[in-house]
Amino acid sequence: MASPAPAAGAVYVGNGDLMDPLLVSANGHGAAAKKAGHGAKGKYWVAADKAERRAAKESGGEDGRALLFRNYKVKGSLLYPYRALIVIRVIAVLLFFVWRIRHNKSDIMWFWTMSVVGDVWFGFSWLLNQLPKFNPVKTIPDLVALKRHYDLPDGTSRLPGIDVFVTTADPIDEPVLYTMNCVLSILAVDYPVDRLACYLSDDSGALMLYEALVEVGKFAPLWVPFCRKYSIEPRAPESYFEHVAPPQAGRATQEFLNDYRRVQMEYDEFKVRLDKIGDTICKRSDVHDSIRSAEGDQKATWMANGTQWPGTWIDPTENHRKGHHAGIAKVVLEHPSRGQHYGSQPNDENNPSIGATDERLPMLVYVSREKNPSYDHNKKAGALNAQLRASALLSNGQLIINFDCDHYINNSQALRAAVCFMLDQREGDNTAFVQFPQRFDNVDPTDRYGNHNRVFFDGTMLALNGLQGPSYLGTGCMFRRLALYGIDPPHCRPDNITAEASKFGNSTLFLDSVSKALKQERSTAPPPLDDTFLAELERVVSCAFDKGTDWGKGVGYIYDIATEDIVTGFRIHGQGWRSMYCTMEHDAFCGTAPINLTERLHQIVRWSGGSLEMFFSHNNPLIGGRRIWPLQRVSYLNMTVYPVTSVFILIYALSPVMWLIPDEVYIQRPFTRYVVYLLVIIVMIHMIGWLEIKWAGVTWLDYWRNEQFFMIGSTSAYPAAVLHMAVNLLTKKGIHFRVTSKQTTADSNDKFADLYDFRWVPMLIPTVVVLIFNVGAIGVALGKTVVYMGIWTAAQKRHAAMGLLFNIWVMFLLYPFALAIMGRWAKRPVILVVLLPVVFVLVALLYVGLHILLANVIPF
Repeated sequence: MASPAPAAGAVYVGNGDLMDPLLVSANGHGAAAKKAGHGAKGKYWVAADKAERRAAKESGGEDGRALLFRNYKVKGSLLYPYRALIVIRVIAVLLFFVWRIRHNKSDIMWFWTMSVVGDVWFGFSWLLNQLPKFNPVKTIPDLVALKRHYDLPDGTSRLPGIDVFVTTADPIDEPVLYTMNCVLSILAVDYPVDRLACYLSDDSGALMLYEALVEVGKFAPLWVPFCRKYSIEPRAPESYFEHVAPPQAGRATQEFLNDYRRVQMEYDEFKVRLDKIGDTICKRSDVHDSIRSAEGDQKATWMANGTQWPGTWIDPTENHRKGHHAGIAKVVLEHPSRGQHYGSQPNDENNPSIGATDERLPMLVYVSREKNPSYDHNKKAGALNAQLRASALLSNGQLIINFDCDHYINNSQALRAAVCFMLDQREGDNTAFVQFPQRFDNVDPTDRYGNHNRVFFDGTMLALNGLQGPSYLGTGCMFRRLALYGIDPPHCRPDNITAEASKFGNSTLFLDSVSKALKQERSTAPPPLDDTFLAELERVVSCAFDKGTDWGKGVGYIYDIATEDIVTGFRIHGQGWRSMYCTMEHDAFCGTAPINLTERLHQIVRWSGGSLEMFFSHNNPLIGGRRIWPLQRVSYLNMTVYPVTSVFILIYALSPVMWLIPDEVYIQRPFTRYVVYLLVIIVMIHMIGWLEIKWAGVTWLDYWRNEQFFMIGSTSAYPAAVLHMAVNLLTKKGIHFRVTSKQTTADSNDKFADLYDFRWVPMLIPTVVVLIFNVGAIGVALGKTVVYMGIWTAAQKRHAAMGLLFNIWVMFLLYPFALAIMGRWAKRPVILVVLLPVVFVLVALLYVGLHILLANVIPF
């Protein structure tokens, strides 16, 4: 990896190459030397908007605005065979069903009937997944054009305001250092500081997170100018110092070397202060409590200014415990137009912000909504809606982007990239949200559990760009505020919309902000933070504010479901809005993923359970969304019913028990033709997959990991979600929300220690059973081969070999699960490669031995 940038104005990445100006740099350097879209479109993509751009250039634009993104479509040499194979496979599947029904001969008819039903479901679910991919479209933001049209010569900008939301639920499961790096990357992003505000939502109400933000306010005046001066990437310090090689003399200027060392030293001290925050709060509170003990006051938790913390206390009491505390809204960094209190500033001679570098910082706000046991707080959706209202009073940005606290901005141009789609003259006004793919930088090199999920992010989501747009995926998504408010798109919107208290809540200040948003008005600075305003700010984050309003139904993020993201996107698409998918050559955002199998499966249970909840709600894709496009509806239907497929997969995966039956048992006769038909259909799936990964730009390893983890999930997490849904329909109890732990096993010598920590949970039992059944089936099959080698006919041998193919295929798919069971032994996968054949042979020998001993008693 290359060292950081040696001079201001140059943007370097890990491989040492300057980035494409279309995708990353808006300063225009090198624009003439590189073709637009180079690297991003790939060899399988071709420009699809040449005529459109030519017409816009000749006419000067329909409404005076520029074309700010470029469209690419898959080349016909790849797209037409791809489409043809899909059609051919549909025909082949139909012919297969006709053949099975005409030849309904089986040794066990109830199993034959069940297999036909399963095959029909497999074909149906595959079609739901495949149809929306008929017209993949890639859209690439043009940052050079955005800078040319919206950044003014005097240094000001006409870009819209953006409010950035960061959500965290617990400082223990979600480490404070991750959260603060997320905030620092936002403060340092390349966007006009007077048009950017960052809001941290802390659902735990912990003083630790507020004081961590105060520490960010002290370190950011050093870190942010350093990033701007040297065009640092990425702008999360933990990732920068960990992944970018330290600068070396001769490759960087002395000025940069000095500033780098100074910032790194300050960052190390910043981390030490974060680690000590808990102890500092405890010691401070003990001092204050001892002073007031004579007065008989109860123990409290005290802020640095000597006042009681209104949130949760170290020693919980009524009104000051997790799940029961007052609402809090505190401005940590003021709007730049009012100046800021930087805390302890570094000495001027060591401060890299001197010179022409802009030292201003965006506004930073801490928000913790009120919690009360008598209210349903609606999980993450409720926290986001509280942020939405608080931000409306303080900054009221036209655009909203939200992040999970374990993500950070990896590309400083990311916000500008999303804005390109919102301001484009073609579909900009009708674009409700821009979704980015999710990327992770803590995943093991082999991606054992398919955390990267590139088949979904780079295939399925990209393909939806050719329809009404991708779905909302929970993080890394920029919204238009009006779309979140439940306002229709311009082409469907009446002229006389008013902000009604019955819909938005009884807050005069908030209703006034809605009216301003409708008129696209934005003040240059928030109103004075007097007691009246602060009281209203805390009121809009109170737990009772939603009662009797449309919040969580037609306004804001949707409630009463485990996956608020999919349903919120569906509601917005149903109003007629479209969305866009933004891919950048240098990933926009990065985060951490659960690399422990149990944590990963808990995450999958919540997602898939929420999807099923959506199907059984009024947001069912078959009946909801009056303005949603037909193929977009098909896509949402696929997102809601896919867990049901696991029921049939689990039944098939347990079928090797048939090997234990002495006589031959065939699910379909003639068996040879049945297996050949199956193989042809399965091979066609992978031929289509091969073409798909070509245009999606993913690797065979990504594709294979996707297949493997789907099998693991289909025997564990997905059946658990189906069971949860059945219980929900009977008892009306929804999916239990469980925060995915991002803490890893304490092992400083192994970055991926959590990967080898196997934690047993009940949902893994079916997967273990499937693994044992298939291992046993292969062993018994080998034993039967020895016993009956001289008795079986050629047809019987052929049928046995064909049946064995299925068992071997299941074993390949469950290979990552077998490694998980091995724990730390899995660091040497060769052990499993040796162990499995030994087990097969032992089972075979056991079968042969039992056959010899009991042949006269039990017919084997």
